[in-house]
Amino acid sequence: MLNAYTLTFGGLLLGGRAGDLLGRRRVFIAGVLIFTLASFLGGLATSAGWLPAARALQGIGGAIAAPTALALVTTNFVEGEERNRAFGVFGAVAGAGGALGLLAGGILTSWLSWRWVLFVNVPIGVLLASLAPQYITESERQSGRFDLAGALTSTAGMVALVYGFISAAHDGWSNLATVGSFTAAAVLLATFFSIETRTSQPITPLHMFADRNRAGSYAVMLALAAALFGMFFFLTLFVQDVLGYSPLRAGFAFLP
Repeated sequence: MLNAYTLTFGGLLLGGRAGDLLGRRRVFIAGVLIFTLASFLGGLATSAGWLPAARALQGIGGAIAAPTALALVTTNFVEGEERNRAFGVFGAVAGAGGALGLLAGGILTSWLSWRWVLFVNVPIGVLLASLAPQYITESERQSGRFDLAGALTSTAGMVALVYGFISAAHDGWSNLATVGSFTAAAVLLATFFSIETRTSQPITPLHMFADRNRAGSYAVMLALAAALFGMFFFLTLFVQDVLGYSPLRAGFAFLP
C-alpha cells in the first residue's frame, strides 16, 4: 500500500511542465481532485488489490499537484517581503500539518477506522478545489510544446528505479526482477539525458544542475526526503509491532 503511492508519486514527472503549458492553477486543481477521488475510493476498498490501486492513483494526483503548489506561491505573491512571508507561512503550515497529521491519523485509526485516514481527505480536497479559483490567480500559460519523449523516458525510468529499490527490499539485490528494473532504469534514464541535451524545449533543462547552489539544494532535499520517509516507515512499525503502542500513542510518541 505504501509502495504503490511511492511508485507513482516518485515516478511521475509531468506536473511541473503541465502547469507551465496549461496553467498552474488549473493543473493544481486537477491534481487535488484526482487525489481526493483516490482517497474516497481507497476508503471504500474491499480487497487487497483495490487499496494499492487507489493509493497509486493518489500518488498520481500528488505528483500533479505538488510541483504547482510552490510555483503558485511565486506567481501569486510579489517578489520581496510579500513572497518571503508567503513562503514562511507555507513552511510553517507544512510543519504544523506534519505534527497534526501524526495525531489525527492515530485518533482516526483508534476511534473510527483506518478508512477515515483516507476519507478525511475528501472534504478537505473538495473545499480546496472549490476555493482555489477565488483566491489563487491563474498563471500565464507559456507557449511551447510538451517534451513527450523526455516525459515518457524520465517517468518510466524513475518508476523502474523506484521499483528496483522496492524489489530489492523484498526479494534481494540479486533477484531477476531487481536487476531487470535497475537495468531498465539505467537505459531509460540514459536515453532521457540524451534527449534533454538535444531537444529545444526540454522537460528538465540540464543546465540547472550546473549552478552549484541549485544542485546542492536538490541534493539536500533528496537526503531529507529519504531520511524522513525511511524514519517514519520503520519507526511506525517499531513502536506499534515491537513496543506495542496503539496508533494514537504512536502519534504522540512521534511528536517530540
